[in-house]
Amino acid sequence: MVVKKHDLEAALYAEKQDINAGRLKDDNPLDLSETFRVFCEACRRGDLKVCQEKITEGVNINARDRFDYTPLILASLCGHFEVVQLLLESGALCERDTFQGERCLYNALNDRIRNLLLSYDYSKSTDPLQPLAAHITSLLTREHPKTSDVALVTADKTFHLHKFVLSARSPYFAKKLAANPDSTSFKLANTVPPQSFEVAVRYLYLQEVAADLGDGEEEQAVLTGIDKLSRQLEIDRLFESILEGGDRRLARQRRTEEVNRGRDQLHTWFQQNVLRHKITVATSKADSVRWDRNNGVFADVLLRADEDADEEEDEAERPAPPTVRQTSGPLNGIPIGPMSYPSRSPSRTRSSRKSVLFPAHRAMLLRSEFFSTMFSSSFREAQSTLYLQIIPIDCSPAVLEVVLTYLYTEKADFGLSIAIDVLHAADMLFIEKLKARAAVIISTLGNGGASVVEAENPRGETDIEEVVDIYDVVRAGWDTRVHRLEEFGARYIAYRLERFIDEEDFAELVRESANRIQARQETDTVELVDDIRYYLSERFRLRFEDAGLDEMMDESPEPHLQPSDPGYIDTCDEGSEGELYAADMEQMLAGGAVRTLDGEVAGDEFTQDAINYQILLGKIDRLLDRLRLDA
Repeated sequence: MVVKKHDLEAALYAEKQDINAGRLKDDNPLDLSETFRVFCEACRRGDLKVCQEKITEGVNINARDRFDYTPLILASLCGHFEVVQLLLESGALCERDTFQGERCLYNALNDRIRNLLLSYDYSKSTDPLQPLAAHITSLLTREHPKTSDVALVTADKTFHLHKFVLSARSPYFAKKLAANPDSTSFKLANTVPPQSFEVAVRYLYLQEVAADLGDGEEEQAVLTGIDKLSRQLEIDRLFESILEGGDRRLARQRRTEEVNRGRDQLHTWFQQNVLRHKITVATSKADSVRWDRNNGVFADVLLRADEDADEEEDEAERPAPPTVRQTSGPLNGIPIGPMSYPSRSPSRTRSSRKSVLFPAHRAMLLRSEFFSTMFSSSFREAQSTLYLQIIPIDCSPAVLEVVLTYLYTEKADFGLSIAIDVLHAADMLFIEKLKARAAVIISTLGNGGASVVEAENPRGETDIEEVVDIYDVVRAGWDTRVHRLEEFGARYIAYRLERFIDEEDFAELVRESANRIQARQETDTVELVDDIRYYLSERFRLRFEDAGLDEMMDESPEPHLQPSDPGYIDTCDEGSEGELYAADMEQMLAGGAVRTLDGEVAGDEFTQDAINYQILLGKIDRLLDRLRLDA
C-alpha cells in the first residue's frame, strides 16, 4: 500500500514537471466553475440525469475540482457503475501510466467498476473522434462509389479530392472555390516536391502526417515544400506537426488536437453550408425541386424529411420562399446553383404539410451502411442526373438534422423528446454508434433528478412520463435490439409497479413480450416479467440492506384475517367494536403507521415494503393467470 502511494506521488511529480516545462499538456486542468461543481456533485451522488445534461452542455469531463478529483474518480470512488460507464462512453480518460488514471483504478469501489475502467484504458478513451477521422482519411483511397469532385494535379501524380473537405480545412481553398465553385482541377506548381503535396493532403484529410521524408537533401527539399504549402494553404499547424516529436502521450495529445481542430472546422462548415441552405417546401411540391449539380455548397444529393401533421406551422408565420433561384447572385455569400419549385398560393398552402430538403455529400453519407449500399449499387439514387437526386428519409426534419450532424461532425446532442425517433432512424440507417447514443440519452435523462436508486423509488417522480411513454421505450428496445433499453424499461416499471400493474396497456405489453418467443411452449417464461421480478426484488432488497433488515425479504406478511376466522373484527360494523378498531387505526396512523397497497395498516415503512413486495408479486401472478401465461 505504501509502495503504491509512493508510486502515485512520483508519477504526479514527474507529470507536473513536464506540464510546467511546457513539454506536456495538462489532461486534467483545474476547473472552479459552478457548472463543473454541479457536475462533480452529480457524479458523487450518481445522478445520471444531471451528468448527461452537463455533458450535453459541453462541460470538460476530464477536468478536476479544487480537491484534485476528476468526475471519473468521484463516480468510481462512490461506486456508481452507470455514471462511470456514461463518463467513459463520453470520452473520459483512464490511462494506467498517468497519475489520475492510476488513482482512478486504485480508488475504484469494487472490481466491477475496476474492470470497466481497464476495458476503456487508452485504446478506447483517448480519441473518441477517431471514427470520423478514419472515415475522412478513407476517402483518399475509396474508389467505389466515386465521390471526389476536384483533382489536384502535380507533375507525376493526381490527387482526387473533395471540394467540401478542402473548403472546410483550408482558408486558401475556401476562397478559391467560393470564387470558382465549378472548378474541377487545380494545377500545382512544379517547384514543390510531390511528396510535400501528399503530406499536405494527408493532413487536410485528418491522417497522421509523421512519415519517412527521405534522407539528406531530399528530406530538406520535402520539408521546405511543406513549409511553403503550410503558409500558402493557411494551414500553419502542418509544418509544426512534422517537426514535433515526443513520447506516446505527446503524440496522442498532438493527434487529438489535430482531429479536434478538423472536427470543429467541419462542424462550422456544415452549419454554414448544409444547415443554412436547407429549404422548406410543401410536401406535395417537394419532388418538383430542382437543384443544379454544380452548386456553391458542392452538394451531390438532397435528403428529404417530411414533417408530421402536428408539426405543421402556420404559413403566415413563415417567410415566403422565392419561386426560382438563379446562379447569377450569391446566397449568404455562397453561389448556389438554380433551384426552382412551382409558385404556391398562400390560400392553398397555409394548411399543407411541409417537407425539408437538406443538401448533402455522398462522401459523408457513406458512414451509414444504408447509404453506402445505396450509392454502391444500381439503384436509381446512385445514378448521375442533371439535377440532384432527392432521397426521402422516413423521419422528421429534426431527427434528420441530428443524423446529418452526427455523420459530418460526430456530435450527437439531442433531447429526450426525440431520442426514440433518433434511435429508430439510426437503426434504419445502420448507424450503430448513434443508436447507442440515443439509448444512453433515454436511459440517463429518463432516470429523473436523483441517483439511480432514489430516482426509481416509487415515492419520487421523474420527468420521463411527460416526454416519452415507457411502454414505447420497451418496444423500441425490442424493435432495435438494444438490450440496454429493455433493461431500463423493466427496471423503471419495477420500481413503480404499483402504478402500472393494473393498467390494460401493461397487460398488453406483457402479452407482446410473451409473443416474441417463436413456437412458444407452455413452460417458456416471459422475459419482461422475469426482468421486472428481478428488479422488483432489487428495489426492496436495497432498502432492507441499507437498514440491516435483509431477513424481511424472506418473511411472508401475516395473512389478513377473514370473516370466518376467530378474532375477526368487521371495521364496517357500526357497533362499538368497529368504532373502537377504527379509532385504534387512526391512532396508529397518527403515531407513524402507514398503509399498504391493499389499505391495511403497517407499523412502519419497512413492514409496509415487505407486505407491498408480496402484494405486487401476487398481482403479477394473477395477471399471468388472467393472460393464461406460465412465467
